[in-house]
Amino acid sequence: MRHEYRPPQNRSRLTRRGRLALFFGTLLAIGVATLIPVLRGGEEPEKPRQLVIPEGWRASRVYAAIDTALKLPPGSAKTAAAAGGSALPEEAKGNPEGYLFPATYPVTSKSTAAGLLAYMVETANRKLATPAVAAGGKALGMTPYQTATMASVIEAEADTPADMGKVARVVHNRLAKSMPLQMDSTINYALNRSTVDTKLSDTRIDSPFNSYERQGLPPTPIDSPGMAAMAAAVAPTPGNWLYFVTVKPGDTRFSATYEEHKKHVAEFNRLRAAAGRAAPAPTAH
Repeated sequence: MRHEYRPPQNRSRLTRRGRLALFFGTLLAIGVATLIPVLRGGEEPEKPRQLVIPEGWRASRVYAAIDTALKLPPGSAKTAAAAGGSALPEEAKGNPEGYLFPATYPVTSKSTAAGLLAYMVETANRKLATPAVAAGGKALGMTPYQTATMASVIEAEADTPADMGKVARVVHNRLAKSMPLQMDSTINYALNRSTVDTKLSDTRIDSPFNSYERQGLPPTPIDSPGMAAMAAAVAPTPGNWLYFVTVKPGDTRFSATYEEHKKHVAEFNRLRAAAGRAAPAPTAH
């Protein structure tokens, strides 16, 4: 069978200039295709903002700071805390008070309230597990949660970091003698306030945080203690003090007897009266 004859088709041939144009056009296309993902992957990373949590803040204040930093509706961080998800000790019963460790935390557009809270709790657990704090607490028969609770009282009561060891000693001495701690900071926590004006009527409130009427540590921490307060809780300064009062900023007087303490309280009241402020009823600590 004969095959039908078909004349050969003419093939277009590129000139040298055409070949060069095609070559460079291909390179350009490849370069653009390669450049696009490089540009996308090389975008400058987001610069984190800083969320500063100072020593002594209560959980309520930390929640508000998180809501503000993340531009969330008020109460969002508190709701996230209630939902759990953080590595809190069983003693805490889901309450992160005392475990929102004071530090500077990075915040980006991807940060969440739950993530920040978990990070703070994880940081507190790490600090409480440091060899000095953990070993010191164990030697004194305290659990990490009890260390955090005592440290929170020290954080609230000490006027300066230098006073923390002595304040810790007063707490330990009172506990050893089965004396109520009689700390104004626990009354303030119960009443959701911060003041040095504790009245006699305040010390009679019905609250588990009333350390004037109840012995032992408060049932939970009362703020977020820092590392210095934790260290003081497990390594208090040696001494026989049972009382203290901050007469004026930077001047805290520690006493072994109530008679001596009353003199310091009188000095405190005298200075307040001279400044035109009413003196509160003297308290025992």
